[in-house]
Amino acid sequence: MSSPFLQRHLGPGEEDQQRMLAALGYSDLDAFIADVVPGDILDSEPPAEVLPTGCDEATALQDLRDISATNQRRRSLIGLGYHGTATPALIQRHVFENPAWYTAYTPYQAEIAQGRLEALLNFQTLISELTGLPIANASLLDEATAAAEAMALSYSVCRRSGAKRFLVDAAVLPQTWAVLQTRAQPLGIQLDRIRPDDVVPDEQVFGMLLQLPGADGRLWDPTSLIAECHAVGALVTVAVDPLAQTLMAPVAELGADIAVGSAQRLGVPMGFGGPHAAFFATRDAFKRQIPGRLVGRSKDAEGRAALRLALQTREQHIRRDKATSNICTAQVLLAVMASFYAVHHGPEGLTSIARRIVVRRQRLEAALRALGFPLEVQPRFDSLVVDTPWAPAVHRAAAAAGFNLQVLPHGAALAEATGFGIALDECSTDEELKALIGALAAAVDRDPPALVATVTGDLDGVPLRSGPWLTQEVFHRYRSETELMRYIQRLVSRDLSLVHGMIPLGSCTMKLNAAAELLPVSWPDFAALHPFAPADQSSGYARLAVDLETWLAALTGFSAVSLQPNAGSQGEYAGLLVIRAWHLSRNESHRDVCLIPTSAHGTNPASAVMAGLRVVPVACDEEGNIDQEDLAARVLEHADRLAALMVTYPSTHGVFEPGIRSICDLIHQNGGQVYLDGANLNAQVGLCRPGAYGADVCHLNLHKTFCIPHGGGGPGVGPIGVATHLAPFLPGHPLTTSAGTAIGPVSAAPLGSAGILPISWMYLRMMGATALRQASAVALLAANYLAHRLDEHYPVLFRGPTGCVAHECILDLRPLKRSAGLDVDDIAKRLMDFGFHAPTVSWPVAGTVMVEPTESESLCELDRFCDAMIAIRSEARDIESGRMDPLNNPLKRAPHTMAAALADDWDRPYSRTVAVFPMPGQEQNKIWPAVARIDNAFGDRNLVCTCPSVEDLAEAA
Repeated sequence: MSSPFLQRHLGPGEEDQQRMLAALGYSDLDAFIADVVPGDILDSEPPAEVLPTGCDEATALQDLRDISATNQRRRSLIGLGYHGTATPALIQRHVFENPAWYTAYTPYQAEIAQGRLEALLNFQTLISELTGLPIANASLLDEATAAAEAMALSYSVCRRSGAKRFLVDAAVLPQTWAVLQTRAQPLGIQLDRIRPDDVVPDEQVFGMLLQLPGADGRLWDPTSLIAECHAVGALVTVAVDPLAQTLMAPVAELGADIAVGSAQRLGVPMGFGGPHAAFFATRDAFKRQIPGRLVGRSKDAEGRAALRLALQTREQHIRRDKATSNICTAQVLLAVMASFYAVHHGPEGLTSIARRIVVRRQRLEAALRALGFPLEVQPRFDSLVVDTPWAPAVHRAAAAAGFNLQVLPHGAALAEATGFGIALDECSTDEELKALIGALAAAVDRDPPALVATVTGDLDGVPLRSGPWLTQEVFHRYRSETELMRYIQRLVSRDLSLVHGMIPLGSCTMKLNAAAELLPVSWPDFAALHPFAPADQSSGYARLAVDLETWLAALTGFSAVSLQPNAGSQGEYAGLLVIRAWHLSRNESHRDVCLIPTSAHGTNPASAVMAGLRVVPVACDEEGNIDQEDLAARVLEHADRLAALMVTYPSTHGVFEPGIRSICDLIHQNGGQVYLDGANLNAQVGLCRPGAYGADVCHLNLHKTFCIPHGGGGPGVGPIGVATHLAPFLPGHPLTTSAGTAIGPVSAAPLGSAGILPISWMYLRMMGATALRQASAVALLAANYLAHRLDEHYPVLFRGPTGCVAHECILDLRPLKRSAGLDVDDIAKRLMDFGFHAPTVSWPVAGTVMVEPTESESLCELDRFCDAMIAIRSEARDIESGRMDPLNNPLKRAPHTMAAALADDWDRPYSRTVAVFPMPGQEQNKIWPAVARIDNAFGDRNLVCTCPSVEDLAEAA
């Protein structure tokens, strides 16, 4: 076997693979692959000379431990949105490292996702209570991109003739300013840095962003400035610190329309920049413009309270090029961690942490003044900055004592520093303060002053929070570890994840997330680093990045890779910006047309519009392929302005289109570039390379193909690979690299969600080239096996020229609507009774399901899924024949809860056994849906997106 780990990663063993091949009429895997993958793009062998040799878990873990040891862990007091935090051991063990939480999918099938949805509702409630704004979403990617989303929302809402100016606080975090610049330029938005004391908004302003506290640590009352902005019709966004908000008046009381920020310091490790859950809260008036996901309360068919994703028609894959955002994910696992952190501490605990930070900051201020450092008297929360000619000496002394301080100006070398900044956090202690003050004293050759014993701990000069907050029961009930542990596990029991069985979601690749791959994410040498730590302290991350970039480039056939995009949507956007920058470098700024097949995922057109491109749709033929005649016509029509074609490969319809090379050639001949959406790369790794058959850019979903788990619906990493001519334009970052020809950053941190890169490194290190090729081949084999078994029951809608599908297949359920009155949702909900999560529903074709089994599911599990689908088809035949009532039947009334099965009254013309144990042996391993079918329309008509308050409960009682 090519890799000792391969047998752990693959579901079907060699004997099972032979059975599947025999069922399809093939003698061996090579002959099968030759029929599936077009010969003109199929590689004879993977790029073994560049990739590592496969190995076992212990070897890979030791190799990575050696790399991690080259990182130097210093105590980070840099701040700038990244802080030390104490993750409660209970949350680390039972949430962060628990596969029941990190292997779950997006909660689209809400009846088997109630636990995750409740944890996210707790998060939304926390953010709403902190900010005072009634609508908070289920999290975004990072604070900088959340601020950019706020700018886009403001621009969309405040469309006025000529209003193009967006005012940005001079004290905004530097990475936020950089991302805003990237996002504003393609849209023609004018950014103006302002000092709040000096600005007078005018009619040209559509929005403003303030930072509280600012990068300089300052707090102030923006009420009057916000009112001035409102007077000219502009919206105001305030980027806030969640711990500071426990003491300050909620920004909504100051007039803010939108609040954004990062929940990282609520129990989530820094991880060299991510992943972290950003938050976004706004007024009720903008609930249909809020980006990302929104959890709302509703009721089920039995009248019980239930949760689901609200206002789903807002989602970007529906709005397409009319979208204002391309975000279709949330940082679910990290938002869940933050919500449990708040449950763990409660409002009193959170406030106490904030007050301790203020007390120590006041003691530090007193010591700095005693040492002669110039420090303006002004309100602050946790941070302060000092301009001083002693700055280089201060940084040297602090480093010798084990501290990293913020270097001023941002991005300067230590020797060129003109100032320093210090940000205290939850982990700060008086003993640490003494050591820090000793280092500062040594830098100026003074004796260290004693800590001031008595300080107020108050925030003077800013509006303060008054009255009770976060009064919901969930934030007060679970103070003992026993009770919180049980609450976490109670929520786990209401969810379905890969722990329970196969999740056959097309386009989502729910494959094995091996424990050995996940283990290093918790290592302090990776988890505890600040993204702006000095480069000589993060050489382990640098090595990790170089390895991954090299390996991914080899697998995709590109010359360079950027790991910065922290989601697939960000990868799409970054890739298009790179193409746009290349056209601009050639004085072809007029090229602004982006051709997109009608079958493409909706984030594609949304990303194109955000990149300043004009979307022109291209038709698909009856086989689901790009209609090459229509493509040629659109290319001819727009040849002078053609910027790019966005194409998903294998196609969105689950087929290897044979004409991909000629498609790429046609675009290149007319001056355009080919952007390949890598959502389906799991069909290609080791078999064919996008860069070799004509693509210029490709984004990779590391949370699909390269084993980063979905985390309940959150993104992993969305890097892009590019051809040689585009490499100079890959995203830069002002705090770590010089600009050159690079586009601006698309994520807050230089390496995006660097903290989870060890997962993909481990996967590639353990697998090696040959095993990766075999994994892709088995993924294709599994999909074709399912298509073969299910085709006579549910027609497979699209196939390639040889009759094969790629790594997924689309089953046509539309005939059941005509013959039995069944909708696709009826089959999806009935699958829950069989213990399965539904495949992807009604996309890319309404009334169908898209099934992707991956290479990690065993033949036994594949057959179990097929048996369930065949049994459901048999139930549909009973409706067709009249043996079963067309309205009161197991499909229409699915899913069946335990409460319904045990009720004294059973009003259904089928047995309880048929309802809840439709498959033999289920009695031994039953997964119960937490609620009956949810009424989505009721929830949208009665939108409630926070936990019930004490008043709500009292009224209900």
